[in-house]
Amino acid sequence: MSGTLLKTKNTLIGDRAFYKRVIAILIPIVIQNTFTNAVSFVDNIMVGRIGEIEMSAVATVNQLLFVFNLCIFGGLSGIGIFTAQFAGANDPTGVRRTTRAKNYLSLAMLIIGTAVFLLFPVPLLKLYIAKDTAPATAELMLKYSLDYLYIMLIGLAPFAISQVYGSTLREEGETKLPMIGGVVAILVNLVLNYILIFGNEKLAFLPFAPMGVTGAAIATVISRFIEAAMLVIITHARKDKYPSFVGLYRTAKIPLPLCKDMLVKGSPLLLNEFLWSFGQAVLLQCYSVRGLECVAAANISSTVLNLFNVIAFSMGSAIAIILGQHLGADEIDEAKDSVWKLFTLSVASCAIASTALALCADLIPRFYDASDYTKELAGSMLFIVACTMPIFAFAHAVYFTLRSGGKTLLTFIFDCGFTWGVTIPFAFITAHHTGLSILAIYLCVQLLDLTKCIVGYILIKKGIWINRLISE
Repeated sequence: MSGTLLKTKNTLIGDRAFYKRVIAILIPIVIQNTFTNAVSFVDNIMVGRIGEIEMSAVATVNQLLFVFNLCIFGGLSGIGIFTAQFAGANDPTGVRRTTRAKNYLSLAMLIIGTAVFLLFPVPLLKLYIAKDTAPATAELMLKYSLDYLYIMLIGLAPFAISQVYGSTLREEGETKLPMIGGVVAILVNLVLNYILIFGNEKLAFLPFAPMGVTGAAIATVISRFIEAAMLVIITHARKDKYPSFVGLYRTAKIPLPLCKDMLVKGSPLLLNEFLWSFGQAVLLQCYSVRGLECVAAANISSTVLNLFNVIAFSMGSAIAIILGQHLGADEIDEAKDSVWKLFTLSVASCAIASTALALCADLIPRFYDASDYTKELAGSMLFIVACTMPIFAFAHAVYFTLRSGGKTLLTFIFDCGFTWGVTIPFAFITAHHTGLSILAIYLCVQLLDLTKCIVGYILIKKGIWINRLISE
């Protein structure tokens, strides 16, 4: 083997110890995300069996709630940069302080999010109903959307609690407990979905009629309370195993310098996740002007894509944990050595998943009780995203690498700036003012991420992400 090939191999391929560490962190996250997205897929099919209007209504509400979910994720991720580095430095007091900050932030986001959804539900939902939709159909979709939304709001609090505890555990390298809690909640959600959605129509011994979208919402809320209860009870009961949670609520104080650092580094991530998720909602709204079928097809494509993209999503979390712990422990050489190996693993695994999705893209929509046009459109969208999944995997890895070193302002520009500066204007103009087909627009939107990959490669190669945030 030539020197150049050997150097490339050593740069991109890790040894047994490297993969052992990655797998220990990655596998529980993959299992949890796989269960989550598999059940979302099954839920989607269940709701889709009721009707296309119901499926579109649920998809619309979930897209709006997705904004709240990612705001929680973004805010906690900003603080989590410090949590991971404190964990790498073996500082449970620092981890405890950052977890306390996560509680405060989640409470604030919960109050704001609930207020927005309660004050402006109808105007938000009407953005997703095309102007040429028949009045009776539009009214029905709005009714189903409101029924689903008001129940789902009850589940925002346990969702926030689960995210606080789960994120801290993962940043410490403990991924098994969040996995167990998530899987239990997911299985509960799956069983209750079938029971409540279909009622005595499918299970004759039940004493109640089918509840449709309302049943789907109730099942989700119950599962979220179960997950939150499991994480809180177990972490506080097992003091020997989870010392960072001991004394978490004995005081409300957080050192002012740490608060300032978390605010400076965390604010761009919070703003990024809000604007990025809001941007995804705007993208769906752009597609919706081409008809209700486009909303349904995009929902099918998104749900299925999340299932096949589970390794890429999970690798992002693993990258943030591993690089963050290296930086926190002041292991700069180890961080540099790991980064391209993590990228290679992420893109290669995603390429395998993308091949599988491309092969079954036309088959999956057949499980849905939708029109032939919607199924055909969804199949074409799935093939498009399958071909572009490795692009997403690389850009996703760039995002989490920059984040691990606290380069949150740059992360904001890289992710949110691109979405609002390039992707959304392109989608809006082409959807509203051109004769391009919805598939042509969808393909171009996916390919735009190639630009992010090129810029991201330059940024990672320069090493600007290497930054230790915590002091001794």
